[in-house]
Amino acid sequence: MEPRAIPIADTAAALTPEWLTAVLRASGRLGSATVTRADLAAVGTGQMCDSFRVTLQYEGDASAAAPATVIAKLPAADETSRATAKTLRSYENEVRFYQQLAPGLPVRTPVVHHADIDVDTASFVLILEDMAPARQGDQLLGCSAEVARVAVDELVRLHAPRWDDPTLTEMEWLHRDRAAQEEFLLMLLPGLWDGFRARYALSLDPVVLTAGHALFSSLVAYFGAATQPWTIVHGDYRLDNLLFDPTPGGVPVTVVDWQTCTHGPAMQDVAYFIGAGMQRGERRDAENDLVRGYHAGLVAAGVKRYDWERCWQDYRRGTWSGLIMAVAASMLVERTERGDEMFLTMATRHSHHALDLGAVDLLTA
Repeated sequence: MEPRAIPIADTAAALTPEWLTAVLRASGRLGSATVTRADLAAVGTGQMCDSFRVTLQYEGDASAAAPATVIAKLPAADETSRATAKTLRSYENEVRFYQQLAPGLPVRTPVVHHADIDVDTASFVLILEDMAPARQGDQLLGCSAEVARVAVDELVRLHAPRWDDPTLTEMEWLHRDRAAQEEFLLMLLPGLWDGFRARYALSLDPVVLTAGHALFSSLVAYFGAATQPWTIVHGDYRLDNLLFDPTPGGVPVTVVDWQTCTHGPAMQDVAYFIGAGMQRGERRDAENDLVRGYHAGLVAAGVKRYDWERCWQDYRRGTWSGLIMAVAASMLVERTERGDEMFLTMATRHSHHALDLGAVDLLTA
């Protein structure tokens, strides 16, 4: 294999002015200037990657497109998180999404200045548009029905363009071997559920134990359910992975963190966001209207043969995806105080969501 023209800068120390000059010049955004200084500040709350805002200073005739700041995403310094990302191919997912799918989708994502990965070593780097002054949503605080509507409506722009598109199966990194993936999860998830209960025994809401027992004792039926048609799904569509800009003329919402991007049932994204992002009372009041608005958006975008009854059933089944994510992610990434609070909050909200909608009945349907 020939060496890369621009090496992968996978640590903060490697984001030198010289490296950034090469990247921005190759992207056509620099002009004849050079980067003379790059100041880094950690951003975000993600546990699978390390992210930095890079403030740039230039010398020479910089292009009008030369950014004042960029966001750099790098492999996690924590070895547990990095090993998990390599096993799950999380870094590959995100880089390939930006390289192969984002350019053809109307969903708002950051502009990519540079994306590269060595799949064998899980060494990667992403240099992305800085969406400031947009701010990250707060998973713990939750959101209003108005904010939820903005986020759910944006999912139409992700899901509808490639709805039931058979060519998505040709992208191995996106589609993967479903039988092997399900076999892996059937082996992995029961042990993670046991570990989750042991770790958080003193903090778990009883509703989590009720919902978890129903789900984790029915995994074969859950994974065997008919969930097609499929499309591109985010897989971790929640407030912490959305950036909201309230300023006049700003981008209402930008979607980031595509490490769990996959080919699957769209309603998992919808149910996951609503279940994780809203307090129980607000969610119960608003979710019917939110899901109906989403379904109307699909129809308006040209999606056919997907009626409301099927949409609502898929939404109910999708409530379980959040509990699986809360349990699995909590046990597979670096443990932090905020992480513990977030995963417990998510598990409680998703458990209430599934039980409120009678989704236990769908585990064997």
